[in-house]
Amino acid sequence: MVSKTEEEQVNRLENQVENGGGGAWEYLCLVRKLKLRRADKVLKYGFSVLNDPSKRSALGPEEWTLYEQVAIAAMDCQRLDLAKEFIKVLQRKFPESKRVGRLEAMLLEAKGLWAEAEKAHSSLLEDNQFDQVIHKRRVAMAKAQGNLAVAIEWLNKYLEIFMADHDAWRELAEIYVSLQMYKQAAFCYEELILSQPTVPLYHLAYADVLYTLGGLENLHASKKYYAATIDLTGGKNIRALFGICLCTAAIGQLTKGRNKEDKESLELQSLSALALEKAYKQRSPAKLSLLSSTLRSLKVSL
Repeated sequence: MVSKTEEEQVNRLENQVENGGGGAWEYLCLVRKLKLRRADKVLKYGFSVLNDPSKRSALGPEEWTLYEQVAIAAMDCQRLDLAKEFIKVLQRKFPESKRVGRLEAMLLEAKGLWAEAEKAHSSLLEDNQFDQVIHKRRVAMAKAQGNLAVAIEWLNKYLEIFMADHDAWRELAEIYVSLQMYKQAAFCYEELILSQPTVPLYHLAYADVLYTLGGLENLHASKKYYAATIDLTGGKNIRALFGICLCTAAIGQLTKGRNKEDKESLELQSLSALALEKAYKQRSPAKLSLLSSTLRSLKVSL
């Protein structure tokens, strides 16, 4: 994730280059380092550097890295003619390169030649089954075609090899949620919480899934993970505060006439409601009345 300082640095360099102050190469290096996809700017500045023989020769071996970067940017901008030319330059320099082979496969994707792209990816994986980029390209290609079942299949195969890839687990969870496959999504979030227990986003997403699944056991667990989110964010996560109120209300409905709400749960609900009221007073006082009516519908009093 890009920090605020890094984002400011990128924006500052971008403005400098845009206003003729130089620094195009520094900007391109920073964008590549931070793994940003500012395709239009990368194509514009990168193309100007590559078109200037003196600037290009000054890059040394980095010239080929820039060709790769600008080729990908050209594909993002649907300038497939330019992308093809840049890839041809790399092919002449590195005729047997698998890295260039990946770019060729990406160009086939950009053209919508899915069968040919899949054939190219499969060929590359035969040479190196541990190529993470190719595995991820196959997932991206399936998603681009709207084939989420195949995307799930490729992601599961990828995670059998690269089990520690948090981004892949999260992507798989989000696909499952989009297909209302909540039990499978819950499993993915459990894996994420086990590997990164201090990331509040995973606790929050898991709590949402458990609440959606419903049932007394899931609601109790959901409340615990909403509480963990509040703890990890210093009490500032509005969604988690609402989650506590919703879970407590749902548990109350399910246990009506059988068990009374325990004192701790009611206290937690009351504290969450007070925290919500305080947050709304500070950030959006005009919506305070809407908050009050929402909490009243859940039988929560401020």
